[in-house]
This record gives sequence, C-alpha cells and structure tokens, in this order.
Amino acid sequence: MALENSVIAARPDSLSLPVEEKGDAEGEEVEASAEAGAFDLSEEPGPVVASADPAQPPPPLAKVRKSFQNKLLEREAKANEPRKKTQGTEKERGRFGWGRTRRKRQRYVEKNGRCNVSHGNMRETYRYLTDIFTTLVDLNWRCSLFVFVMAYAVTWLFFGAIWYLIAYCRGDLDHLGDETWTPCVNNVNGFISAFLFSIETETTIGYGHRVITDQCPVGTMLLLLQAILGSMVNAFMVGCMFVKISQPNKRAETLVFSKHAVISLRDDKLCLMFRVGDLRSSHIVGANMRAKLIKSKQTQEGEFIPLDQTDISVGFETGDDRLFLVSPLVISHEIDLHSPFWDMSQSQLGKEDFEIVVILEGMVEATGMTCQARSSYLAEEVMWGHRFSPMMLLAEGFFDIDYGAFHHTFEGSRSSPTPLQLVNQHTIWTQSKARMGPSTVASHNRGSVCRTGPRGGSGTGWDGCEPIRAVGICYL
Repeated sequence: MALENSVIAARPDSLSLPVEEKGDAEGEEVEASAEAGAFDLSEEPGPVVASADPAQPPPPLAKVRKSFQNKLLEREAKANEPRKKTQGTEKERGRFGWGRTRRKRQRYVEKNGRCNVSHGNMRETYRYLTDIFTTLVDLNWRCSLFVFVMAYAVTWLFFGAIWYLIAYCRGDLDHLGDETWTPCVNNVNGFISAFLFSIETETTIGYGHRVITDQCPVGTMLLLLQAILGSMVNAFMVGCMFVKISQPNKRAETLVFSKHAVISLRDDKLCLMFRVGDLRSSHIVGANMRAKLIKSKQTQEGEFIPLDQTDISVGFETGDDRLFLVSPLVISHEIDLHSPFWDMSQSQLGKEDFEIVVILEGMVEATGMTCQARSSYLAEEVMWGHRFSPMMLLAEGFFDIDYGAFHHTFEGSRSSPTPLQLVNQHTIWTQSKARMGPSTVASHNRGSVCRTGPRGGSGTGWDGCEPIRAVGICYL
C-alpha cells in the first residue's frame, strides 16, 4: 500500500512535527517516496490520495513538513479563537448581533386584555358539565361549530335509527308492495328513507310523501318525543350561537388604551396618567375605571406573595372614576402618601418590576350587556416627565377628535421631583415664611431666602442671604 510506504508518520497528539536536517538519509527517503507515489500536501490536510503520475517531481520533504506544520498550527489557532472570545469580557451579543438586555417581564394581562394565565392540574373537571351552557359559549368558534353540527346530526341519526327499527320490527319492510298492509310510516322502505323522515319531523319540513299513520301508537309517541327534544335542541344551540355572536367582549375591541403611561406634574401634584377612548359613536353607559398594581412582595413574616394586587386610586373618593366617555379622557392617579409609587423616583422606575392593570367597565348602549376592557403597562412602558399630546380641535359646529395623536406623547420636564421631595419643598417654604417677619420677602432663587430690612437698625439695604438646607428640591 502507498500509505504504508509513505514517510509521513501518524499525526502526533501534540499537533507539532519536528523539522529534520537535510542529509543523505533524506534523499533516500525522497527517492523511496517517489517510487511508492508522491503525496500532494500543499492543500488543506485531508484524505490522502496517491498520485499515479511518477513524472511529477516530489517536493522537498523539509518544505512539505514545514507547510504541514503551518497548516496544523493555523487550524489550532482557529479552533482556539472562539474560546478566547467567550472567555473575554466582551459584551454578550444576541441572535442578530445586538446587545442583550435584561429579561423582559412576563405580562399578567396582555395589551389586548387577555389574561396570561393557564389553569392546570384541575381534577374536578365535572364542574364544567354542571354549567354546560357557559362551557359551550366559552369554546372557540371551531369547536362551537363542530358541536352545533354534531348536535343536529346525532339527533337525526338517533331518531332515524329508531324509525327504521320500528318499521323492521312491525314487518313493514316485508310488505312494501302490499296495498292491504298499513305501515307505521308510509313510504319508508329502508334506513335512508327513515333518516329523511326523522329530518322532516324534527325540522317540521313536512314534504307530504312520508307520513305517519294512525295504526302505530308507538310511532305516535315517538313523534311527540322527537318534536319536544328537537325544540329543546334548537333552543339550546341557537341560544349558544346568539350569545356567542353578541358577546360584549367584542364591544371591548373598540375601547382603546394608550400604549404608554406617563408620570408628570399636574396642578403641582405628581400624577400617573394614561389615556382611554371609545372608537364608536354609541356610548358606554355608566363607564367605571379601576386600576391594579401587580407586584410580588415579601411580608414582614417572610412570606413571599407572588403577583400581589394593590388597588390604585383613580378618583374613587371624588367620583372621578365614573366616566362620561364621549371623547378620549386622560385618567389620573395622584401619587400621594397612600400611593404605592410614593417613594419611587425616576432612577428607580427603570429598576422596578411591576405591572399596572387598568380595567374599564360599562354597559353597552345598544344591547344593555356589561362589557369590560383591560390593558396593562409594564415598568418600561411608564414614561417619566412626558405628557399626552392634545387631540381635540374645535371645528365648525362640532369638536373634531384626531385619533392619530391618541398614543403620542411629548417630553415635558424630565426633572420632575418625587412626591416626597415636593412635600419637603413645601414644608421648607412654609417654615421659612413663618420664621421671617412681616418686613421680609422670601425669594427661593437658587435655594436661598434673602431678608431685607434696616441694616443694623439704622439704614436700609440687604442684610444677607440665608441658605435653605433643602435636600432634593428641583426647580421646574
């Protein structure tokens, strides 16, 4: 074999080959390799192929080994490159080359209002059958249509089989051509005709070709039973389809919430605000707004409560939560001492992990059914220092609503203080006014109070400025 006669030894484990000096032994090895067949090692090391052309001069063995060693070293360097990058401090990259950010929080309520909750390991499934009507209404359209078709098909087949069984037991099928024989149902000569008579009976079509006779009391009782059960099936299935079509949650598709919530000052009070609107001209009667803060917490006893729900006041005490939703409204939550956002600042907002769920309930004016629309805002969807753009214009004889600006916000003052800082600012200002006499004028320019009055009791002029030690006061 050419491979056995070759001078190239097996690849060592260290992936390094020694370079030998040129000599007489080298010439003999080259001649031996030329007789056995030369190897082409100028390309990438791979399967060894013997050359059948003895006229081609073989390359020098030292050069062959040097090139082979270089190839192995290059391959080893390339193999180590990914491990060097991984071990470095380079920022981790995503699938498309972008830098990875922190894991996005799983929503409790989706933006379209769907609750992201899956119920599992329910062993008392029989409870669904106790309320079969609601169970059928809650099914998706594919399952509902399947149940609708199967309910009619099964009843038709069931009563058709009974009609065929009566005709078979009475012997009507054996006297088809006998005019002296009075069958239970005229013109029933098989299962197909009995099935058609069942459909005509339950749907009250009555073509007149197949009719029951007075010589079959069992058939008369079966006819009454099928008529009653058929009416019940019609009422049940048609009722399910009607309720499913007129579900009020479809009305909630035209109740929209803003994509972002904002935190900014309103009447010198820091407020959390979001916008809600109704796209239809028919109104929601008795619209009521609620808000919940979904955030995990740990009690003082060490108990961990996942997804704890805290009520967010949107004007329940003052009645502002009852809306007249004719045009889009901005719902406001005042961040006061009782608010869960009382001690939150702009820098802390990006680090918090919470979800604000907003719920709008009301009665549909056209149908009188109660509907509910839901949405949610994560911490990164709350924009600090922004305000909602106005979207109402006064036209000739009416107010024009521009829904193109419904989700639009503009940046106001990003240095809005926290509620605690506002209270400190108001307290310091009140104390400074009480401390100064009636002949003093307070000026909070650059955080100081300047007193005016007679200097030393004999002249007029500035007595000096007394700095106020107010921590966290931001001037807007």
